Amino acid sequence: MAARKGAGVLELAVLGLLHESPMHGYELRKRLNALLGMFRAFSYGSLYPCLKQLLANGLIMEDRPEEPNTALALQSRRSKIVYKLTADGKERLQELLTEAGPASWEDEGFGVHFAFFSHTRADVRLRILEGRRSRLEERLEGFRAALARTRERVDSYTLELQNHGLESVEREVRWLNELIGRERAEQEEQAKQEKQARSSETTQDMPRENDR
Repeated sequence: MAARKGAGVLELAVLGLLHESPMHGYELRKRLNALLGMFRAFSYGSLYPCLKQLLANGLIMEDRPEEPNTALALQSRRSKIVYKLTADGKERLQELLTEAGPASWEDEGFGVHFAFFSHTRADVRLRILEGRRSRLEERLEGFRAALARTRERVDSYTLELQNHGLESVEREVRWLNELIGRERAEQEEQAKQEKQARSSETTQDMPRENDR
């Protein structure tokens, strides 16, 4: 199960990055390390099997350089292959970006989904943020219960470590509260503007007194 979840996160990350720009393998590795390294341990060995599977599924394609005649250039040809998203790959990416279930707000999946929020529908963004907050609030209850049980039985360093974990989760919950408030305000403003636009169109369509 963990392996499948990890593969799903990597698939989303690769498709999302290639949607922004075609890349060769080395550049993609660097971008993935910057993206995934913030949220999970990224293994370079997992990238090329993922690319191979995406190629087999028709979600990405290879743009190979012109075939040279020199043996040296042939050896370096693989490093110059550029990976591009196909039409099916774009559809698959949009499918992944609409997922708002538990996998999208767990530790491993949340950061990658959040990185591509600019390509994600507003209602999906809000569901992911609220799911993440709910999960962290459950974690906070666990931290507080553990502190209450062990406070008198652990040494000062262990207690500091537990407090640090508690404070880290509390900070993220506050951050999520701010993001959720902003998302809701933006959606309410957009809904208000759409309502005003519809009202204006209706008014314009009504016959005027002089036209009767």
